[in-house]
This record gives sequence, C-alpha cells and structure tokens, in this order.
Amino acid sequence: MSETRSTVRVAAVGDLHCSKDSRGLIRPLFEAAGEFADVLVLCGDLTDYGLPEEASLLVEELSVPSRPPTVAVLGNHDFESGREGEVRRILAEAGITLLDGDAVVIEGVGFAGARGFGGGFGRGTLGSWGEKAVKAFVQEAVDEALKLESALARLRTESRIAVLHYSPVRDTVVNEPPEIFPFLGCGRLEDPLNRYPVTAVVHGHAHNGTPEGRTAGGTPVYNVSLPLMRKAAPGGPPFRILEVPAGSPAG
Repeated sequence: MSETRSTVRVAAVGDLHCSKDSRGLIRPLFEAAGEFADVLVLCGDLTDYGLPEEASLLVEELSVPSRPPTVAVLGNHDFESGREGEVRRILAEAGITLLDGDAVVIEGVGFAGARGFGGGFGRGTLGSWGEKAVKAFVQEAVDEALKLESALARLRTESRIAVLHYSPVRDTVVNEPPEIFPFLGCGRLEDPLNRYPVTAVVHGHAHNGTPEGRTAGGTPVYNVSLPLMRKAAPGGPPFRILEVPAGSPAG
C-alpha cells in the first residue's frame, strides 16, 4: 500500500451465479473492479448450482491482470450440490480469501465475514420453539451470528467491513415479496454489528431488494446483489464502491 494513500476503495458485489453459460460475461466486471477499486468483495452465490466446474469457470473469469485482492463469502447457491468444500478449495487456490467466521486485513482495512442465514426480522424473527426442524433452522441462524461476532472481535483496524450473503436488516430486502422476507436474512445478524461497530455492511441475496439501509445503531448496510446493482446503476459499474479510511491495525 502506498504510504500517501488516505483511503481504500472497496468494490462489493454479490450473486454472480456463475454457470456454464457465463464464459466471458463476468470478466468485464472484474476488469472494471481493477480500475475502480483496491479491494474486491464478493458477497456469496458465486456459482449457480455449487458445482466445481462453475467455480473453475469463475476462476477463469477472475483471471484478469488488474484484479485487486479479493475476499468472499459463500451463499446458499454455493451449497446446492453439496460440494461446497470443492468450491472453496478451487476459489482458495486461485487466491481468493474465503471468510466463514474469519477476519482478514487488507490495505489496513479489516474484513469480517460469514454467510448468514434466514429467520426474519424484529417481532417476526423465528424463535426456537416446537419441532426439531424449527429449532435446527433457528440454530443455524444463531451459529452464523456467532461466526460473525467471532470474526468481528478479532479486528483492531480503524475501518471494518462486515461481509455477508444474507441481510442483517429488513431495510435492504424491501421490494421483495414480504412473504419471503424470513428467507432473505435475519435480525440475529444485527446483534454482533451493534456490539462490534463497523464502517459498513455489505450483503447480497435479495435480487429485488433496496440498495441501502441501516442498522439500529446507524451503520450503513448495502445490498450489492448484481441484479439489483445493474438496475440501480444502468450503464455504470455494477458494484458498490466504498471509500474507507486507510490505516494499519491499532495497538
């Protein structure tokens, strides 16, 4: 990192849904990211069916000389075929830093990531009561929130960005059918963000949601789903650019 740099530009996008038909279609996005950003963040649903061959094609599309350091979380589509371990390996071998309850510092900016899960928001949050299947669903949401909290607790940087696939707030899923809100995110993910404040949160998953919302504490939350970004900025780079203060880990 240049000693004179005062800010770091982060490009965030999710829901690439790379499939066998994606060859040549995603590459321009990564070329643009190299022009506009110092770090690239991918917010899940990197593949369409969670197949290793889709991950390999994504790696080909990512192989542009100008691609900045890249961090990512997986999304629900990446689990579809039960081969997420192979998907992780392929992406990791290509130099992508995958976060799953982990944290990393790049250019002095801290990134904490987890997939997240569903469960609803506010008074509509599903509780752990009744059938085993319901309790298992809720436990998955709790576990993902704990992963995020563990990752955030490791960071000591001035600027911190939380990376998710599912939304932690209701705001950014608005415009989707209300009936599916509980499957687009969970308010349990907001709790760690209130305990360990961050500069911003980025997530995907809600293709027809709202580009921006806030946590109860006022932290900006950005829905960076690729379909939504294309609608929000037609003709422009289909990702969210965040400019955050550069720095080194605090003591």
